[in-house]
Amino acid sequence: QVQLVESGGGLVQPGGSLRLSCAASGFTFSIYVMSWYRQTPGKERELVASITSGGGSTNYADAVKGRFTISRDNAKNRVYLRMNSLKPEDTAVYYCNVVHRSGTNYWGQGTQVTVSY
Repeated sequence: QVQLVESGGGLVQPGGSLRLSCAASGFTFSIYVMSWYRQTPGKERELVASITSGGGSTNYADAVKGRFTISRDNAKNRVYLRMNSLKPEDTAVYYCNVVHRSGTNYWGQGTQVTVSY
């Protein structure tokens, strides 16, 4: 079955950096677009970044452009999100996502990122 397991979240001061990782299994990782979303209490989950199957094209939310970088390693079935210059407003639970060809939207359990002094 499809599994997505995020890691790498934590508490970081404003201006700091984190790298999130998502380990994928149960599907042919290398042929799917992968995405990172985030959600804060009371708000809808929002797209942060996505990357095409081969990694040749990426897309970012305006709020993170120039600060976040999505990448993937198809040999390891992993997708990453490097987050630099973090701001308090980046505080959220971050989720890894894939839309399977069956039409099912799969999510990981999420990893908490808190940006605060």
